Amino acid sequence: MTSSKRAAVQTEFGFVRWGGKRRGAGRKPKGERAGVSHAKRPKLCQRFPVHVTVRLRRGLPSLRCKEAYLVLKRAFAAGAMRFRFRLVEYSVQTDHLHFIAESTDGRALSRGMLGLSVRIARALNALWGRRGRVLDDRYHVRILRTPREVRNALVYVIQNARKHGAWHAERPDPFSSGPWFGGWKGRAQVSISRSGFLDRARTWLLGIGWQRHGLIQFHEIPATS
Repeated sequence: MTSSKRAAVQTEFGFVRWGGKRRGAGRKPKGERAGVSHAKRPKLCQRFPVHVTVRLRRGLPSLRCKEAYLVLKRAFAAGAMRFRFRLVEYSVQTDHLHFIAESTDGRALSRGMLGLSVRIARALNALWGRRGRVLDDRYHVRILRTPREVRNALVYVIQNARKHGAWHAERPDPFSSGPWFGGWKGRAQVSISRSGFLDRARTWLLGIGWQRHGLIQFHEIPATS
Protein backbone atom coordinates (compact mmCIF):
# COMPACT_ATOMS: atom_id res chain seq x y z
CA MET A 1 0.00 0.00 0.00
CA THR A 2 1.36 3.40 -0.96
CA SER A 3 1.95 6.10 1.67
CA SER A 4 -0.90 8.24 0.27
CA LYS A 5 -3.40 5.36 0.45
CA ARG A 6 -2.22 4.47 3.97
CA ALA A 7 -2.81 8.08 5.10
CA ALA A 8 -6.30 8.01 3.62
CA VAL A 9 -7.17 4.79 5.52
CA GLN A 10 -5.84 6.24 8.77
CA THR A 11 -7.97 9.34 8.34
CA GLU A 12 -11.10 7.33 7.55
CA PHE A 13 -10.88 5.16 10.67
CA GLY A 14 -9.79 7.94 13.05
CA PHE A 15 -6.18 6.81 13.50
CA VAL A 16 -3.61 9.46 14.31
CA ARG A 17 0.15 9.60 14.09
CA TRP A 18 2.31 9.35 17.21
CA GLY A 19 4.05 12.45 18.49
CA GLY A 20 3.01 16.01 19.19
CA LYS A 21 0.57 17.32 21.77
CA ARG A 22 -2.19 14.87 22.72
CA ARG A 23 -5.35 15.43 24.78
CA GLY A 24 -5.09 13.75 28.18
CA ALA A 25 -1.34 13.31 27.98
CA GLY A 26 0.97 14.16 30.86
CA ARG A 27 1.11 13.52 34.59
CA LYS A 28 -2.25 12.82 36.20
CA PRO A 29 -3.41 14.36 39.51
CA LYS A 30 -3.00 12.25 42.65
CA GLY A 31 -5.39 11.38 45.44
CA GLU A 32 -9.01 10.32 45.72
CA ARG A 33 -11.32 12.34 43.48
CA ALA A 34 -8.34 14.40 42.32
CA GLY A 35 -10.51 16.33 39.93
CA VAL A 36 -9.82 19.87 41.10
CA SER A 37 -8.48 21.82 38.16
CA HIS A 38 -5.03 23.37 38.45
CA ALA A 39 -5.91 26.02 35.90
CA LYS A 40 -5.73 29.65 36.94
CA ARG A 41 -8.64 30.54 39.20
CA PRO A 42 -11.19 33.14 38.03
CA LYS A 43 -10.67 36.66 39.34
CA LEU A 44 -12.32 37.30 42.70
CA CYS A 45 -13.89 40.67 43.55
CA GLN A 46 -14.33 41.89 47.11
CA ARG A 47 -18.13 42.04 46.87
CA PHE A 48 -18.43 38.30 46.13
CA PRO A 49 -18.32 35.67 48.90
CA VAL A 50 -16.98 32.19 48.08
CA HIS A 51 -17.86 28.58 48.84
CA VAL A 52 -14.69 26.58 49.54
CA THR A 53 -14.48 22.77 49.81
CA VAL A 54 -11.44 21.04 51.36
CA ARG A 55 -11.05 17.24 51.35
CA LEU A 56 -9.03 14.92 53.54
CA ARG A 57 -6.53 12.40 52.26
CA ARG A 58 -7.97 8.93 51.85
CA GLY A 59 -7.89 6.58 54.84
CA LEU A 60 -7.85 9.15 57.65
CA PRO A 61 -10.25 9.03 60.64
CA SER A 62 -13.64 10.71 60.56
CA LEU A 63 -13.86 14.40 61.41
CA ARG A 64 -17.40 14.09 62.84
CA CYS A 65 -16.40 13.18 66.36
CA LYS A 66 -16.02 15.33 69.45
CA GLU A 67 -12.22 15.19 69.64
CA ALA A 68 -11.61 16.10 66.01
CA TYR A 69 -14.24 18.82 66.05
CA LEU A 70 -12.72 20.52 69.09
CA VAL A 71 -9.27 20.75 67.51
CA LEU A 72 -10.84 21.91 64.23
CA LYS A 73 -12.68 24.71 66.00
CA ARG A 74 -9.41 25.89 67.53
CA ALA A 75 -7.79 25.81 64.08
CA PHE A 76 -10.73 27.74 62.63
CA ALA A 77 -10.44 30.34 65.39
CA ALA A 78 -6.73 30.85 64.73
CA GLY A 79 -7.19 31.27 60.97
CA ALA A 80 -10.67 32.79 60.71
CA MET A 81 -9.67 36.43 60.24
CA ARG A 82 -6.22 36.81 58.72
CA PHE A 83 -4.72 38.32 55.57
CA ARG A 84 -8.00 40.14 54.73
CA PHE A 85 -9.77 36.76 54.79
CA ARG A 86 -12.89 36.07 56.89
CA LEU A 87 -14.46 32.72 57.70
CA VAL A 88 -18.21 33.29 58.06
CA GLU A 89 -19.87 29.83 57.96
CA TYR A 90 -18.63 26.23 57.95
CA SER A 91 -19.60 22.57 58.25
CA VAL A 92 -17.54 19.52 59.18
CA GLN A 93 -18.27 16.25 57.37
CA THR A 94 -16.70 12.80 57.67
CA ASP A 95 -13.95 13.40 55.13
CA HIS A 96 -14.32 17.00 53.97
CA LEU A 97 -14.95 20.56 55.11
CA HIS A 98 -17.14 23.30 53.66
CA PHE A 99 -16.57 27.01 54.22
CA ILE A 100 -18.36 30.23 53.26
CA ALA A 101 -15.79 33.01 53.33
CA GLU A 102 -15.10 36.56 52.24
CA SER A 103 -11.83 38.12 51.12
CA THR A 104 -10.67 41.27 49.44
CA ASP A 105 -9.26 39.48 46.38
CA GLY A 106 -7.88 36.18 45.13
CA ARG A 107 -4.48 36.67 46.74
CA ALA A 108 -6.05 37.27 50.13
CA LEU A 109 -8.20 34.17 49.70
CA SER A 110 -5.14 32.07 48.80
CA ARG A 111 -3.15 33.33 51.78
CA GLY A 112 -6.06 32.92 54.16
CA MET A 113 -6.83 29.38 52.98
CA LEU A 114 -3.16 28.42 53.13
CA GLY A 115 -2.90 29.56 56.73
CA LEU A 116 -6.17 27.85 57.67
CA SER A 117 -5.16 24.60 55.93
CA VAL A 118 -1.79 24.49 57.69
CA ARG A 119 -3.48 24.93 61.07
CA ILE A 120 -6.01 22.21 60.29
CA ALA A 121 -3.32 19.76 59.20
CA ARG A 122 -1.11 20.39 62.23
CA ALA A 123 -4.02 20.10 64.65
CA LEU A 124 -5.29 16.83 63.20
CA ASN A 125 -1.83 15.28 62.95
CA ALA A 126 -1.24 16.11 66.61
CA LEU A 127 -4.59 14.58 67.56
CA TRP A 128 -3.99 11.41 65.54
CA GLY A 129 -0.31 11.05 66.47
CA ARG A 130 0.87 10.95 62.88
CA ARG A 131 2.91 12.90 60.36
CA GLY A 132 2.37 13.63 56.71
CA ARG A 133 -0.22 15.20 54.46
CA VAL A 134 -3.76 15.59 55.73
CA LEU A 135 -5.56 17.53 53.00
CA ASP A 136 -6.00 16.00 49.56
CA ASP A 137 -5.18 17.90 46.36
CA ARG A 138 -5.98 21.61 46.44
CA TYR A 139 -9.20 23.19 47.65
CA HIS A 140 -12.16 23.90 45.36
CA VAL A 141 -13.57 27.42 45.15
CA ARG A 142 -16.89 28.63 43.79
CA ILE A 143 -17.45 32.37 43.54
CA LEU A 144 -20.99 33.40 44.56
CA ARG A 145 -22.22 36.28 42.42
CA THR A 146 -26.00 36.44 42.99
CA PRO A 147 -28.40 36.31 45.97
CA ARG A 148 -29.75 32.95 44.75
CA GLU A 149 -26.25 31.46 44.50
CA VAL A 150 -25.43 32.64 48.02
CA ARG A 151 -28.61 31.18 49.50
CA ASN A 152 -28.05 27.86 47.74
CA ALA A 153 -24.47 27.78 49.04
CA LEU A 154 -25.58 28.55 52.61
CA VAL A 155 -28.07 25.68 52.51
CA TYR A 156 -25.46 23.39 50.98
CA VAL A 157 -22.85 24.20 53.64
CA ILE A 158 -24.88 24.47 56.84
CA GLN A 159 -27.24 21.61 55.91
CA ASN A 160 -24.62 19.37 54.27
CA ALA A 161 -24.95 16.68 56.93
CA ARG A 162 -28.60 16.24 55.91
CA LYS A 163 -27.49 15.68 52.34
CA HIS A 164 -25.24 12.83 53.52
CA GLY A 165 -27.84 11.43 55.92
CA ALA A 166 -25.71 12.22 58.96
CA TRP A 167 -28.18 14.64 60.65
CA HIS A 168 -31.99 14.56 60.83
CA ALA A 169 -33.04 16.52 63.92
CA GLU A 170 -35.20 19.65 63.71
CA ARG A 171 -32.32 21.83 64.86
CA PRO A 172 -28.96 22.90 63.37
CA ASP A 173 -26.16 20.40 62.86
CA PRO A 174 -23.79 20.76 65.87
CA PHE A 175 -20.78 20.04 63.62
CA SER A 176 -21.42 23.27 61.73
CA SER A 177 -21.84 27.00 62.27
CA GLY A 178 -25.61 26.40 62.15
CA PRO A 179 -26.17 26.97 65.88
CA TRP A 180 -24.92 30.57 65.44
CA PHE A 181 -26.46 31.22 62.02
CA GLY A 182 -28.89 34.15 62.03
CA GLY A 183 -30.85 33.29 58.89
CA TRP A 184 -33.09 30.48 60.13
CA LYS A 185 -36.84 30.66 59.66
CA GLY A 186 -38.16 30.48 63.21
CA ARG A 187 -34.72 31.43 64.49
CA ALA A 188 -36.06 32.17 67.98
CA GLN A 189 -35.63 28.42 68.54
CA VAL A 190 -31.83 28.69 68.35
CA SER A 191 -29.15 31.02 69.61
CA ILE A 192 -28.27 33.61 66.98
CA SER A 193 -25.35 35.22 68.78
CA ARG A 194 -22.16 34.69 66.80
CA SER A 195 -19.49 32.37 68.12
CA GLY A 196 -16.31 33.84 69.50
CA PHE A 197 -14.30 33.27 66.31
CA LEU A 198 -16.70 33.66 63.39
CA ASP A 199 -16.98 37.12 61.87
CA ARG A 200 -20.21 38.64 60.60
CA ALA A 201 -20.64 38.91 56.85
CA ARG A 202 -19.57 42.23 55.42
CA THR A 203 -20.62 41.78 51.80
CA TRP A 204 -24.17 42.74 50.86
CA LEU A 205 -24.74 39.38 49.20
CA LEU A 206 -23.85 37.29 52.25
CA GLY A 207 -25.20 39.70 54.84
CA ILE A 208 -28.56 40.73 53.37
CA GLY A 209 -28.99 40.01 49.67
CA TRP A 210 -29.58 36.25 49.84
CA GLN A 211 -32.61 36.77 52.12
CA ARG A 212 -34.56 38.03 49.10
CA HIS A 213 -35.21 34.37 48.40
CA GLY A 214 -36.39 33.51 51.90
CA LEU A 215 -34.90 32.43 55.21
CA ILE A 216 -33.65 28.86 55.59
CA GLN A 217 -35.76 26.18 57.26
CA PHE A 218 -34.31 23.51 59.53
CA HIS A 219 -35.50 20.64 57.33
CA GLU A 220 -34.13 21.96 54.02
CA ILE A 221 -31.86 19.52 52.20
CA PRO A 222 -29.23 20.76 49.70
CA ALA A 223 -29.62 19.95 46.05
CA THR A 224 -27.67 16.91 44.91
CA SER A 225 -25.89 18.76 42.09
